[in-house]
Amino acid sequence: MTLTAENRLPGDPDRETMIAEIIRVDQAGEYGAKRIYEGQLAVLGMSDAAPILRDMLAQEEKHLAKFNTIMAARRVRPTVLEPLWHVAGFALGAATALLGKEAAMACTAAVEDVIGEHYAEQTAQLGDDERDLRETISAFRGDEMHHRDVSLAHGAESAPAYLPLTTAIKAGTRLAIWLSKRI
Repeated sequence: MTLTAENRLPGDPDRETMIAEIIRVDQAGEYGAKRIYEGQLAVLGMSDAAPILRDMLAQEEKHLAKFNTIMAARRVRPTVLEPLWHVAGFALGAATALLGKEAAMACTAAVEDVIGEHYAEQTAQLGDDERDLRETISAFRGDEMHHRDVSLAHGAESAPAYLPLTTAIKAGTRLAIWLSKRI
C-alpha cells in the first residue's frame, strides 16, 4: 500500500499541507473554468457554439460543487485570489470569444491541456490512503481531456494566432495554479 507523501524529500510539503494545496488549487481551477465558460457564453450565447459551451460549463459546475464539498469536509481554506479568478476567468472567456468561436475553443483547449497535465501529476502524488480523492481527480481529468478534444474538433487550431494565443493562455494557467496552491 502506497501512502501519500511517503517518499517526500526534504523541503517538500508534509502530507496535510500537500492535500490542502491539492484541494485548494483544484477548487480554484474549477471555479476559474466555470467563469471562463460564463464569459464565453456571454458573447457566444446565441451562436452554434453555445450548446457545446453549456455542456462543458455544466460539467465544470459539477466539478466545482464536488470540490466545494471536499473543501468543507476537509476544512481547507479557499485561495484568497478567488475574487481575482472571478474577474480574470470571465474576462479571459469573453475576450477570446470576442475574437471568434475558434479563439474561444483555442482558449478551452489550452486551459484544459494544462489542467490535464496538472491532474495527472496530482493523481501520481496521491497514495492508496487518498483513493477517493485520487479517483475524483482522475475522473475529472477525463472530463477535462474530453473538453480539450471537443474544442480541437470544433476549430480551436483555426483561431487567429493560435500558437501565440494558446502559449500565453497556458502560461497564465500555470501561473494561476502556482499562485492558488500557495495563496
